[in-house]
Amino acid sequence: MSVALRPGLIHYPGFLDGEARSRLAGEVADILAEAPPFTPRMPRTGKPFSVRMGNAGPLGWVSDERGYRYQPHHPETGQPWPPLPATALAVWEAIAAYPAPPEACLVNLYGPGTRMGLHQDRDEDEFDAPVLSLSLGAPALFRYGGLARSDPTRSVRLMPGDALVIGGPSRLVFHGIDRIYAEPDLLAEDLLPGLLPPGGRINLTLRRVSRPQGV
Repeated sequence: MSVALRPGLIHYPGFLDGEARSRLAGEVADILAEAPPFTPRMPRTGKPFSVRMGNAGPLGWVSDERGYRYQPHHPETGQPWPPLPATALAVWEAIAAYPAPPEACLVNLYGPGTRMGLHQDRDEDEFDAPVLSLSLGAPALFRYGGLARSDPTRSVRLMPGDALVIGGPSRLVFHGIDRIYAEPDLLAEDLLPGLLPPGGRINLTLRRVSRPQGV
């Protein structure tokens, strides 16, 4: 079942069942063991984000005093990012409706009390491809608006296993996370010891960065 929150912004509650969530959590643990989580910093000011993050795929998103960008290697270790997680890639193939695979999988680690302000995902060259979001861990309050920061906003609770497609006319909507509900997801916490704090959340976002040839 899917719910259209607005044109192009499609919510798939419970898309990943317990078995799939367990499999994805294990893949995330492998990713973060190979490419340790880091704390992004704001451009120019160097102020640290409240979330830690990791990446998988040919490219990874980073932010520091030099700006927002995608790059093929970890900003601290200098090593290439691990491969895309197979479970997340299967979800992309099922619901993204785009003829090429993603090139980046961002892994955001939210502790209790953290949030992410309204923003647009616009560091990619290809806006015809959607952003696919997958949730593990504690529920979160997702807020979304329109194409201008001043547009009215609405909110929906994202639960573990939910998928969200941000595409079409909603590809550049402002969106963010207002609240993490510190309700433990024991499935995720048991599989991610030391990586996901009790009552924390993991959000994966798959993105196509460049326009594929022939599309």
